[in-house]
Amino acid sequence: MKSPLLLTCALLLASVGAQAQTNPIQFGFQLSPTFSYMGTDNNLIEGDGTNLGLKLGLMAEYYFQDNYSVHTGLNLHFGSGGALRYDEQFTEVNIWSESLGETLVTAPTPTQLSGKTFDYKIQFVEIPLGLTMRTREFGYMRYFVRPSLNLGIVTNSKGSIENAGFIGSDENFDIGKEVNALNLSWGFGGGVEYAVSTQTAIVGGIGFQSGFVDLTRDNNTSLTRVGRDPAKDNSKGKVNSIVILLGVMF
Repeated sequence: MKSPLLLTCALLLASVGAQAQTNPIQFGFQLSPTFSYMGTDNNLIEGDGTNLGLKLGLMAEYYFQDNYSVHTGLNLHFGSGGALRYDEQFTEVNIWSESLGETLVTAPTPTQLSGKTFDYKIQFVEIPLGLTMRTREFGYMRYFVRPSLNLGIVTNSKGSIENAGFIGSDENFDIGKEVNALNLSWGFGGGVEYAVSTQTAIVGGIGFQSGFVDLTRDNNTSLTRVGRDPAKDNSKGKVNSIVILLGVMF
């Protein structure tokens, strides 16, 4: 009677041990450079510049199979954003009026903003959620791909205007009233993990992240072209980022 009972206990312990090995929770951190730029759905409002930024934060993964895991985390994304240039076909550009009115003693006229480039410098708290798919081990290395969705919460937003006579190009001012508080984006990346021990791996890779909601607010805006009536600026300004993933999992 004892032998079957001992055998059953041994099988249960082995099963629990196998589950612990195939379903671990791992944590890590990243320090990843980013290159962000903006674009719109209006061909007269074009992206005009790239922001160098940094993602700093924690990563967490739950393995539901040996080579598959769900990942999430909490990141600070510094220096996101980009620049948008309004074509000279717009004879009057009336945007950022509230922020400029609070920054300058005399706010510029819409005519003075024609043909100017507006720089956005955005800081996010980001929460990703996605799936990581890995290959089997090749020596000490495994390769992976990683699709994800990302929720971004704006924590700081500064702006500047290039080549404007009424304000310096390097003068940054608050534009919190000109951007939406939340940003949603999708991402896709890939890379390699190099195991330095049984529990620790160095992670490196590259990814692309693209917003699919309008980050810019269009309240109290107007654009005027020759021969046309003023119209609200309904363009959708989206942020895209190239991420150089550098991290450690343990």
